[in-house]
This record gives sequence, structure tokens and C-alpha cells, in this order.
Amino acid sequence: MPYIVVLMTAADKEEAVKIVRCLLNEKLIACANIVGPVSSLFWWEGKIDEASEFLVFMKSRENLFEKLTERVKELHSYQVPEIIALPAEKGLPSYLDWLSTSLSR
Repeated sequence: MPYIVVLMTAADKEEAVKIVRCLLNEKLIACANIVGPVSSLFWWEGKIDEASEFLVFMKSRENLFEKLTERVKELHSYQVPEIIALPAEKGLPSYLDWLSTSLSR
């Protein structure tokens, strides 16, 4: 089963925790790591902008990505939230088994 690591940034820790708890309750992610604050520089509305954000690493399965994305968009304060999935090509078998049992079918 293809597993993914989904990256998301949030405006503050409270927003990150709120989104993560919702996704956990709906079993769209098995776990998340919230890191921050981090300094982000990016293009927005034709100019370079800068913000202090919290970076979230979420572990999930590829077949849950679309539903996960829709929920993040519903819950997130950003007009265009960062939602990027990277393949988890390898992992400790017992950890991957735990992921599988922790996610929605």
C-alpha cells in the first residue's frame, strides 16, 4: 500500500493542532509532527513575502490524499494552503503495519 508524507504549513500552532486533531479523528492521517516556528519566504500577490509559520509532517496513505486535501482546505485559514505529498518509498515494516491499522480503510 503506497504511503505518503504530507507537508502543510499553518499560521500558528493552534491552527496546526486543530487541523491535525480533525484529520486524526477522521483517520485521514496516522500521526503528525508539528515543527516551528519556521521562517517562510515565498511569492504572494506579485511580491516576495515572509511569514512565521508552523510546518506539519503528516503520515497517510496515497488513496486518502484527496479527502485529506479537501478537509485541510475546509479547515485552513489560508486562501491557498500548502499541501504537498511525498512518497514514503521505504519504512520499518512494523511502523508501516502500525500506519495501516491507524488509517481509514
